[in-house]
Amino acid sequence: MINKSDKVKHINIAIDGPAGAGKSTIARLTAEKLGYIYIDTGAMYRALAVYFLEKGTDQDDEAAVSAAVKNADVSIEHIDGEQHVFLNGKDVSGLLRTEDVSAAASKTSAYRAVREHLLMLQREQAAKADVIMDGRDIGTAILPDADLKIYLDASSEERAKRRLAQLKEKGLPAESFGDIKREIEERDYRDMHREVSPLKKADDAIVIDSTDMSIPEVADEIERLLEEKRSVK
Repeated sequence: MINKSDKVKHINIAIDGPAGAGKSTIARLTAEKLGYIYIDTGAMYRALAVYFLEKGTDQDDEAAVSAAVKNADVSIEHIDGEQHVFLNGKDVSGLLRTEDVSAAASKTSAYRAVREHLLMLQREQAAKADVIMDGRDIGTAILPDADLKIYLDASSEERAKRRLAQLKEKGLPAESFGDIKREIEERDYRDMHREVSPLKKADDAIVIDSTDMSIPEVADEIERLLEEKRSVK
């Protein structure tokens, strides 16, 4: 028997773009304004990293990681306005930002089986609620039928300025502007040329260049585009 709730078509917004374009910040703010759930794909990869570390899975053994990931379930809920990430029913939100988890997530996220498993979980979440999801292959691979696809971009110069400002604000050692800009451009190249789910603009995505826009301005533009899409249907 199919419940009425299963027939509901939820709104999905996909935001893709290079590192430093402001995707996560924009996605969070827009989700808050619209009352949608923000699906933090990076946090989901980190939750899987927690799983591999807890199980003692050899991160360099792709076959072992591929076998282990089949038993990991990750979901995101918003409780009292805060994002909580659950791994097999356990709230692991407080474990996601350690250096060990970051390193494990960076390594294991490159494996095809890990990406395919999370793709399934992310689509399940998008089918259950109105969501905004950001990443590098959301509109092309994860949510190809999203109601609105945004490709959020910014010049490498602007992204380097933002990164430098973030480091200084946190009191962390900062590299030179030139070094940061070069690292950003090198990461762009790697993301665009990787074998599995490379970064690229979906054919039906709308480009927003945030170089000279504030965060609220970008969020307002996404909300306007969504209303425009809805009025056409």
